[in-house]
Amino acid sequence: MSFLRRRILGIVPTLFGVVVVTFLLTRLLPGDPAVFFANSPTADAATIRAIRESLGLDQPLWRQFMLYFSGLARGDLGVSVGTGQPVLHDLAQRLPASAELTIMAFLIAVAVALPLAIAAACNPRSLVDHACRLIGTAGVALPTFISGLLLIDLFYFRLGIAPEPIGRIAPFSEMAPGITGFLLIDTVLAGDGAGFRAAFAQLVLPAATMAIFALAPLMRVTRAAMLGVLGSAFIRTARANGLRARTIIVSYALRNALLPVVTTLGMVFCAMLGANVLVEQVFAWPGVGSYALGSLLSLDHAPVQGFVLMMAGIVVLVNLLVDMAQALIDPRTGLLDDA
Repeated sequence: MSFLRRRILGIVPTLFGVVVVTFLLTRLLPGDPAVFFANSPTADAATIRAIRESLGLDQPLWRQFMLYFSGLARGDLGVSVGTGQPVLHDLAQRLPASAELTIMAFLIAVAVALPLAIAAACNPRSLVDHACRLIGTAGVALPTFISGLLLIDLFYFRLGIAPEPIGRIAPFSEMAPGITGFLLIDTVLAGDGAGFRAAFAQLVLPAATMAIFALAPLMRVTRAAMLGVLGSAFIRTARANGLRARTIIVSYALRNALLPVVTTLGMVFCAMLGANVLVEQVFAWPGVGSYALGSLLSLDHAPVQGFVLMMAGIVVLVNLLVDMAQALIDPRTGLLDDA
């Protein structure tokens, strides 16, 4: 497909632009990384100069970029000064935690938002419709870290039914054997039922926090799309012909409302990749978001650049999948005309 080839070729300049912008922005951050990593307010000029030389910060900006870009061409994202490990290794170690959290939150949001929005569209001005609009407004108004703190206060401190929000596993618990990096899957593969329940319990609150963030746009777009389709002439004709309500809603209305819904699903998933930074901080979740934020605060450039580049790659891939899904749902979009 020429469409697919064009989109794949378009990824290269997009990612190159991300690399350039991220590199320049990290160099514009206030503060001197050499002074920070000297780890002493009384460090002398010679010590700071030696650190700057070891980090390559004594080089001209264009040469720093050429060295960084040549490393990228070899698959080298640099070394984190904070951990002493290659950035690629750190990201690979932490990505499964973030992916598990984001995917679980996304599935919760979809499972709640779509049925509720469809029910609201089918019953306008009903109690379900009012609840849908209320949840949608609250999801937009509440920042993710506020939602997380409220859930912790309610379910951990007041009700005592949630585990301590300090990461993926409870204190003094052993991690499941690392097979996939996804704790829920690894505990199932290891036949560890208690470990699965413990990992799931730790995942519920942070996933619910991110799901609240995603509920609002999914509900609003799905409800609006369904209302538009349900008012169409072909829906009135289907009802007049005596078709069952379930057939009309699922086979006719929902199918014709899928295009904006699928687009919103992709946008929401990409937005959740950014929202997980705050959620991981609130719940001490050992993912790439907390890793990148800690590196940003410590002026550790390489992890920040690697994180942004990885997120950009995921966003580009998600957008490509959304375009392909739209072409399959409705060939009239013309995206597959050159197939």
